[in-house]
Amino acid sequence: MTQEKAQRKSLMIRFLDGVEKVGNKLPHPFIMFVSLAVGVIILSTIFAALKIEVVHPSTGKPVLIKSLLSKDGILYMFKDLIKNFVGFAPLGLVLTMMLGIGLAEQVGLMNTIMKRFIMGAPKQLLVWIIFLVGICGNIASDASVIIIPPLAGAIFYAAKRNPLVGIAIGYSATLAGFTANLLIVGTDALLAGITQEAAKIVDPAATVSPAVNYFFMIVSTFIMTVIGVWTTSFVEKKAGPYKPKEGFAVQELTMEVSDIEKKGLRNAGIASLVYLIGLVAVLWPKTSIFRNAKGGLVPSPFLDSIIAFIFLWFVLIGIVYGRTTGAIKKGGDVAKHMTNATKDMAGYVVLVFVIAQFVSYFNWTNMGLVLAVTLGNLLKAWNFTGIPLVIGVILFTTFVNLFIGSGSAKWALLAPVFVPMFMLLGYSPAFAQNVYRIGDSMTNNITPLMPYFPVLLGFIRRYDEDAGMGTVMSMTLPFSITFGLAWILQVIAWMLLNLPLGPGAFIRL
Repeated sequence: MTQEKAQRKSLMIRFLDGVEKVGNKLPHPFIMFVSLAVGVIILSTIFAALKIEVVHPSTGKPVLIKSLLSKDGILYMFKDLIKNFVGFAPLGLVLTMMLGIGLAEQVGLMNTIMKRFIMGAPKQLLVWIIFLVGICGNIASDASVIIIPPLAGAIFYAAKRNPLVGIAIGYSATLAGFTANLLIVGTDALLAGITQEAAKIVDPAATVSPAVNYFFMIVSTFIMTVIGVWTTSFVEKKAGPYKPKEGFAVQELTMEVSDIEKKGLRNAGIASLVYLIGLVAVLWPKTSIFRNAKGGLVPSPFLDSIIAFIFLWFVLIGIVYGRTTGAIKKGGDVAKHMTNATKDMAGYVVLVFVIAQFVSYFNWTNMGLVLAVTLGNLLKAWNFTGIPLVIGVILFTTFVNLFIGSGSAKWALLAPVFVPMFMLLGYSPAFAQNVYRIGDSMTNNITPLMPYFPVLLGFIRRYDEDAGMGTVMSMTLPFSITFGLAWILQVIAWMLLNLPLGPGAFIRL
């Protein structure tokens, strides 16, 4: 039995080593999208010469692939270079969100929230709180991956539980549950912008709100928390008690929340309550300018403006917290913190430049539409629609995620095919995005190509200096499996019950 177990681990490690080797040979996302854009130019010329066309399912008119090396194509590439970049919907959405969230993060509010909730949790609710805070940790973007795993490990160690398991559950919560949340955050804005661009391949008037998956993701947050707690009992049992090597000194962390941080958190909470009351007062009247013509909120100018309201809330609580703790002493400090927050976005802006050109080329040439119609017709002919289609897309995305860690880069690559294909099969862009998000999250915590995987090994080695990839995988893989199964069952239930994915967003068109 021991030999068989060792062999299984060996096979798993060899598989992951292969994933790491193949993934490391992939080019940087910037180079990858430059290559893809060049590929579109070449293929559009070949397909245009072959006069490849399809019949548009909506209009009944033939759609031909256009060459980017034609007179019109060359003029388009030069003339619309800046327009493609500036007009790329995710760019403005993400930068706006990062100004607000970045301010709250820079002044220390997001760190304090995570520490306060986890450190103050009753022992019997400890794992529940770690998962809930970890899953919602993407409010602070990738900062949660750095904060929550070591914090969970330190708390487990103090509670005489295996700290390696604590680190594993903190890491799995923040990454395998990354796409879920109780709030609308930067991830929603980023993906919605890419989805909207892809939806315009079929419907030029298509709009996709950042709230289109909100209902599904709220429920996901609680389901994944329950599944995570249940899986923890299995992982903890398999890992056994923590037995440090003789003479090994544990590096304990001090994660206390100071009195001034507590006061800042309290004041930020009061400010949030005042903001919420003010928001309700603005939205309550049937004649509110943020309601639709019939006095409703779905759809409405309020949902169209949701990013602005979220941005203002983060700015408000960031300023209140910063003023209380001393992180903000004068007006100029607000701009300084926002500037520091956007420095990390420089790489994203550069990447968006080439992604925008690639997506725009794909749309202009009609290659996206032709490919989507062709795939859609094949899937209909094979009767590969409905639940089998959804599971297939999830598993395909899961596999790609092992090699390409960036969720936005991956969706920019897949959306121009998946979104039109789903639309032509009668599904909404919101549903295509929802299905993608499931596959994108569930293997984040097991891919060695995730930038934080080496950091995770560092956290683990604070308690076990001999720990390697096998140690990590034995504790994180169960979460990837159970999260994936739970999410697949959830999306199937959503389909069977035809539940709304978000405000005004449904599975079918």
